[in-house]
Amino acid sequence: MWKKINLMVHKTLTRKSKFLSLVLRHKPEKIGLTLDENGWASVCELLNKAGLDQATLHTIVEQNNKKRFEFSANRTKIRARQGHSINVDLGYMSVDPPEYLYHGTVEKFLPNIKLKGLLKMNRHHVHMSPDVKTANIVGVRRGKSIILKIKAKQLQATGVQFYHTENDVWLAEHVPSEFIEFPE
Repeated sequence: MWKKINLMVHKTLTRKSKFLSLVLRHKPEKIGLTLDENGWASVCELLNKAGLDQATLHTIVEQNNKKRFEFSANRTKIRARQGHSINVDLGYMSVDPPEYLYHGTVEKFLPNIKLKGLLKMNRHHVHMSPDVKTANIVGVRRGKSIILKIKAKQLQATGVQFYHTENDVWLAEHVPSEFIEFPE
Protein backbone atom coordinates (compact mmCIF):
# COMPACT_ATOMS: atom_id res chain seq x y z
CA MET A 1 0.00 0.00 0.00
CA TRP A 2 2.77 2.51 0.94
CA LYS A 3 4.61 1.77 -2.27
CA LYS A 4 1.45 2.55 -4.27
CA ILE A 5 0.93 5.81 -2.36
CA ASN A 6 4.57 6.84 -2.89
CA LEU A 7 4.26 6.11 -6.61
CA MET A 8 1.12 8.26 -6.79
CA VAL A 9 2.87 11.11 -4.94
CA HIS A 10 5.88 10.81 -7.25
CA LYS A 11 3.66 10.93 -10.36
CA THR A 12 1.80 13.95 -9.01
CA LEU A 13 5.06 15.80 -8.25
CA THR A 14 6.43 14.92 -11.69
CA ARG A 15 3.29 16.26 -13.37
CA LYS A 16 3.46 19.48 -11.35
CA SER A 17 7.19 19.84 -12.08
CA LYS A 18 6.51 19.55 -15.81
CA PHE A 19 3.82 22.20 -15.47
CA LEU A 20 6.30 24.48 -13.68
CA SER A 21 8.77 23.94 -16.54
CA LEU A 22 6.08 24.97 -18.99
CA VAL A 23 5.14 28.21 -17.23
CA LEU A 24 8.65 29.19 -16.08
CA ARG A 25 10.46 28.34 -19.35
CA HIS A 26 7.98 28.65 -22.19
CA LYS A 27 4.45 29.93 -21.50
CA PRO A 28 4.01 32.06 -18.38
CA GLU A 29 0.96 33.58 -20.03
CA LYS A 30 -0.81 30.22 -19.72
CA ILE A 31 -1.60 31.17 -16.10
CA GLY A 32 -1.10 34.93 -16.42
CA LEU A 33 2.29 34.79 -14.69
CA THR A 34 4.75 37.66 -14.99
CA LEU A 35 8.47 36.95 -15.36
CA ASP A 36 11.06 39.69 -15.05
CA GLU A 37 13.88 40.16 -17.59
CA ASN A 38 15.98 37.56 -15.73
CA GLY A 39 13.23 34.91 -15.70
CA TRP A 40 12.21 35.40 -12.06
CA ALA A 41 8.58 35.12 -10.97
CA SER A 42 7.07 36.01 -7.63
CA VAL A 43 6.59 32.88 -5.52
CA CYS A 44 3.31 34.28 -4.16
CA GLU A 45 2.00 35.00 -7.66
CA LEU A 46 3.04 31.54 -8.85
CA LEU A 47 1.40 29.81 -5.89
CA ASN A 48 -1.86 31.72 -6.45
CA LYS A 49 -2.01 31.29 -10.21
CA ALA A 50 -0.71 27.70 -10.43
CA GLY A 51 -2.85 26.38 -7.59
CA LEU A 52 0.15 25.08 -5.64
CA ASP A 53 0.88 25.22 -1.95
CA GLN A 54 4.23 26.32 -0.53
CA ALA A 55 5.21 22.84 0.72
CA THR A 56 4.62 21.24 -2.69
CA LEU A 57 6.58 23.97 -4.47
CA HIS A 58 9.52 23.58 -2.09
CA THR A 59 9.44 19.80 -2.53
CA ILE A 60 9.52 20.15 -6.32
CA VAL A 61 12.43 22.61 -6.24
CA GLU A 62 14.47 20.72 -3.65
CA GLN A 63 13.86 17.18 -4.91
CA ASN A 64 13.93 17.68 -8.68
CA ASN A 65 16.67 15.33 -9.86
CA LYS A 66 17.84 17.78 -12.52
CA LYS A 67 17.67 20.84 -10.25
CA ARG A 68 15.66 22.67 -12.92
CA PHE A 69 14.43 25.43 -10.63
CA GLU A 70 15.94 27.82 -8.14
CA PHE A 71 14.71 30.25 -5.51
CA SER A 72 16.18 33.71 -5.03
CA ALA A 73 18.34 34.18 -1.93
CA ASN A 74 15.35 35.43 0.10
CA ARG A 75 13.07 32.73 -1.41
CA THR A 76 10.50 35.26 -2.64
CA LYS A 77 11.22 34.57 -6.33
CA ILE A 78 11.61 31.43 -8.43
CA ARG A 79 12.90 30.69 -11.92
CA ALA A 80 13.94 27.89 -14.24
CA ARG A 81 17.73 27.60 -14.46
CA GLN A 82 17.89 27.04 -18.25
CA GLY A 83 15.94 25.71 -21.22
CA HIS A 84 13.85 28.80 -21.92
CA SER A 85 12.21 29.41 -25.26
CA ILE A 86 11.13 32.90 -24.17
CA ASN A 87 13.45 35.89 -24.03
CA VAL A 88 15.14 36.08 -20.62
CA ASP A 89 18.67 36.95 -19.53
CA LEU A 90 19.87 34.42 -16.97
CA GLY A 91 23.10 36.34 -16.43
CA TYR A 92 25.48 33.52 -17.33
CA MET A 93 29.16 34.35 -17.54
CA SER A 94 31.35 32.73 -20.18
CA VAL A 95 33.63 30.03 -18.73
CA ASP A 96 36.26 27.64 -20.04
CA PRO A 97 34.78 24.21 -20.78
CA PRO A 98 36.48 20.87 -20.19
CA GLU A 99 38.16 19.28 -23.19
CA TYR A 100 35.08 17.18 -23.93
CA LEU A 101 31.36 17.45 -23.22
CA TYR A 102 28.58 15.04 -24.15
CA HIS A 103 25.15 15.25 -25.73
CA GLY A 104 22.51 12.52 -25.60
CA THR A 105 20.25 12.14 -28.62
CA VAL A 106 18.50 9.42 -30.63
CA GLU A 107 19.22 7.91 -34.05
CA LYS A 108 16.49 9.74 -35.97
CA PHE A 109 18.22 13.09 -35.31
CA LEU A 110 21.71 11.98 -36.41
CA PRO A 111 21.40 12.82 -40.15
CA ASN A 112 20.40 16.40 -39.37
CA ILE A 113 23.08 16.76 -36.66
CA LYS A 114 25.73 15.46 -39.08
CA LEU A 115 24.59 18.04 -41.62
CA LYS A 116 23.99 21.09 -39.42
CA GLY A 117 25.56 20.29 -36.05
CA LEU A 118 23.73 20.73 -32.77
CA LEU A 119 21.28 23.62 -32.97
CA LYS A 120 19.56 25.35 -30.08
CA MET A 121 16.23 24.96 -31.87
CA ASN A 122 13.59 26.94 -29.93
CA ARG A 123 15.78 27.34 -26.83
CA HIS A 124 18.50 29.84 -26.00
CA HIS A 125 21.35 27.29 -26.08
CA VAL A 126 22.42 23.77 -26.94
CA HIS A 127 22.54 21.72 -23.72
CA MET A 128 25.51 19.45 -23.00
CA SER A 129 26.49 17.20 -20.12
CA PRO A 130 29.84 16.86 -18.34
CA ASP A 131 29.76 13.05 -18.50
CA VAL A 132 28.41 10.15 -20.52
CA LYS A 133 26.08 8.95 -17.76
CA THR A 134 24.18 12.25 -17.60
CA ALA A 135 24.05 12.55 -21.40
CA ASN A 136 22.59 9.05 -21.56
CA ILE A 137 19.83 9.99 -19.10
CA VAL A 138 18.94 12.93 -21.34
CA GLY A 139 19.01 10.91 -24.57
CA VAL A 140 17.06 7.93 -23.29
CA ARG A 141 13.97 10.11 -22.74
CA ARG A 142 13.33 9.91 -26.49
CA GLY A 143 14.33 6.30 -27.12
CA LYS A 144 17.60 4.40 -27.42
CA SER A 145 20.25 6.91 -26.43
CA ILE A 146 23.20 7.77 -28.67
CA ILE A 147 25.99 9.74 -27.05
CA LEU A 148 27.82 12.42 -29.01
CA LYS A 149 31.25 13.55 -27.81
CA ILE A 150 31.74 17.30 -28.17
CA LYS A 151 35.26 18.72 -28.70
CA ALA A 152 34.49 21.63 -26.41
CA LYS A 153 37.99 23.10 -26.00
CA GLN A 154 38.57 23.04 -29.75
CA LEU A 155 35.20 24.68 -30.34
CA GLN A 156 35.92 27.36 -27.75
CA ALA A 157 39.18 28.16 -29.58
CA THR A 158 37.04 29.27 -32.57
CA GLY A 159 35.33 31.91 -30.42
CA VAL A 160 32.24 30.00 -29.29
CA GLN A 161 31.37 30.85 -25.70
CA PHE A 162 30.41 28.24 -23.13
CA TYR A 163 28.31 28.71 -20.03
CA HIS A 164 28.01 26.41 -17.03
CA THR A 165 24.88 26.36 -14.88
CA GLU A 166 24.66 25.62 -11.17
CA ASN A 167 22.96 22.31 -11.95
CA ASP A 168 25.93 21.18 -14.08
CA VAL A 169 24.50 21.79 -17.55
CA TRP A 170 26.88 23.19 -20.16
CA LEU A 171 25.48 25.61 -22.74
CA ALA A 172 26.62 26.98 -26.11
CA GLU A 173 24.87 28.74 -28.98
CA HIS A 174 25.72 26.10 -31.60
CA VAL A 175 27.97 23.08 -32.04
CA PRO A 176 29.06 22.58 -35.66
CA SER A 177 29.28 18.95 -36.77
CA GLU A 178 33.07 19.09 -37.22
CA PHE A 179 33.36 19.43 -33.42
CA ILE A 180 31.27 16.32 -32.77
CA GLU A 181 32.57 12.77 -32.55
CA PHE A 182 29.81 10.48 -33.76
CA PRO A 183 29.61 6.82 -32.69
CA GLU A 184 30.45 4.29 -35.38
